[in-house]
Amino acid sequence: MKYWSAHQCKVFIETEKVLTIDIREPYEFQQVNCGFTNIPMDLLMNYLESKDRNTPIILLCHSGKRSQAAGNLIETELGFSDVIIVEHGIKGWQIEVDPSLKLD
Repeated sequence: MKYWSAHQCKVFIETEKVLTIDIREPYEFQQVNCGFTNIPMDLLMNYLESKDRNTPIILLCHSGKRSQAAGNLIETELGFSDVIIVEHGIKGWQIEVDPSLKLD
């Protein structure tokens, strides 16, 4: 598992084929999001079962803690080899990539 700044993640997304997953709850995602696919943490394992284990995955949550837990799980349980956590989650994205995001 890797921890990248939001800016590093944005550059990677622009140049590589990658799954971008926001694991926050739907109500959090509806309040503010940065365009990632919303797959809440409790549905993540089922969603990823059919995905290529070699495809990089970028996980985003509110602060990075849930993403870290989810990243550990999908690496150990599903065998994904390239899991990237957005440092500081959506907060980091707002600071480094899109200051127009309105966070509570």
